[in-house]
Amino acid sequence: MRFNGTMRRGLGGTAAAVAAMAALTASQGPGLVAHEETAKQRHESDEVRWSEVPNDDSYHTELPPLKSPEPPKPGVKRSPVVVASWVQAGIPATVLDAYRKAETAMRRSDPGCGLPWQLLAAIGKVESGHAGGGRVDAHGTMLSPILGPVLNGAGFANIPDTDGGVYDGDRTFDRAVGPMQFIPSTWAHWKRDGNGDGRSDPGNVYDAALAAGAYLCAGSRDLTVRAGLDAAILSYNHSDTYLRTVLSWLEFYRKGTHPVADGEGPVPKSPGAGSPNEPKHPVGGPGSEKDGDHGGIEVGPQPGHTKTPSASASPDPSPGDSGSPDPGGSTDPGSSPDPTDSGSATPDPGTSPDPSTTPDPGPSTTKPDPGCTTDAPSPDPTDTAGATESPSPEPSTTPEPCTTPTVPPAAD
Repeated sequence: MRFNGTMRRGLGGTAAAVAAMAALTASQGPGLVAHEETAKQRHESDEVRWSEVPNDDSYHTELPPLKSPEPPKPGVKRSPVVVASWVQAGIPATVLDAYRKAETAMRRSDPGCGLPWQLLAAIGKVESGHAGGGRVDAHGTMLSPILGPVLNGAGFANIPDTDGGVYDGDRTFDRAVGPMQFIPSTWAHWKRDGNGDGRSDPGNVYDAALAAGAYLCAGSRDLTVRAGLDAAILSYNHSDTYLRTVLSWLEFYRKGTHPVADGEGPVPKSPGAGSPNEPKHPVGGPGSEKDGDHGGIEVGPQPGHTKTPSASASPDPSPGDSGSPDPGGSTDPGSSPDPTDSGSATPDPGTSPDPSTTPDPGPSTTKPDPGCTTDAPSPDPTDTAGATESPSPEPSTTPEPCTTPTVPPAAD
């Protein structure tokens, strides 16, 4: 699961849930999401920081067939396109059952969210190919672990171990685990028991699907409206490409699906969890942040105090912020500047305006008016507010002092 810190201003509802999560997971045993939990989540404050780690995307990039799935008709020969569409519409039976039961549970505990099981299916497809084609037993537990790349800083994020290797088998670094690809420390906050066996296991598709549903419905989100749906998907992985990919599968599954035998579901060919091809670098290539794809590992909410970031601060890739939620505040999340929150960085009056945002007035022989005229160009704060690729704070709306004329005045 991945998340970019710049989504903070758009996730007020999500932030409402997170301050309570550490207390909830510590004080209650694993189980279905209770209605009381939702009520608590919706009334928490918005004092939450989310970490940002660029270039850690690992997910399957295949898009669904353009043709809607059609069931086979007796005696009618189908075209390869129709056959391919029908194959891709198949979801392993146990995995499909887990998605549907998670939807039912969330409709009871959080009816205002409107979580569709097809969204869980779309994310499950993109994250792990539906548990690697349905490699689960009758209880929904993986027959073999599904693990994301080692988060050791070699191309992906650097997240030292947070679970003692309990979930990912690695006591040195963390790895995303299970069919819904939870980071171990994120699982510690959102874990659920979806099959009623008294355990919460990220490698169990019932548990993982219900936990993903709770995560997507965090706060007061309404997934029946496009803005809420987009925000939920981006909270899983803040990437434009990821958003478009999940939405494509969501629309495809809404047009029809059918169960297939466990272990016989289509396996993604692209590198990623649940596929024989392990990812060697993030989606888009090493260092790629084009097209808005600069997602960071979602490490969950970190309740507690926040700091006002300084203009010179840079994102902190330390494990407490970039890869794992620490309810105890073991690291200071305030060291990562949030481009959407900072308004204290006023442009230096001693420097010329940025040519990328301010047109060059060109040479002039007219002696400038000592006062600022209405024609004097000034930086447009909206130009930098949308540039989420840069961790630099956005400028405030303080008017910029008059600039020095580009042509010296004529000699007396």
